[in-house]
Amino acid sequence: MVDRKDTKKVGEVRLGRKGDRPYWVLIFSIFVRAVHQVGAAIFLGSFLLGNSIDLPLLYLIIVSVSGVILLITEGARHRQLLREVSGIVTLIKLVLLGLAFHGGVLATPVILFSFILASLCSHAPKSIRHRLLF
Repeated sequence: MVDRKDTKKVGEVRLGRKGDRPYWVLIFSIFVRAVHQVGAAIFLGSFLLGNSIDLPLLYLIIVSVSGVILLITEGARHRQLLREVSGIVTLIKLVLLGLAFHGGVLATPVILFSFILASLCSHAPKSIRHRLLF
């Protein structure tokens, strides 16, 4: 195994260390991400549409389990995930969703904001998404 530096610089940006992953894990994570997006869409829709639709328990389980699996697969690949922008945004999203789901804040605007934040971060260039914050 090759000894790697703690961080990698790309255009003067410090990126988190990443490890290798088997090809099947990549394919599996793509499938899980697709399932997660379906569950997240139902979750978001249940809050945006208000009282016209209730959140089915099955979709709450799907989005929760697939989210944990995604955190595990990303954490295995990106060893410093919780120091990177994407990891911090994920933690912020989880806190906001938890507060909204349990009635700590106004649900609809906070959930919509957390989805927009997560979408912006997940589609940002690698040099932003995997930038080390500390």
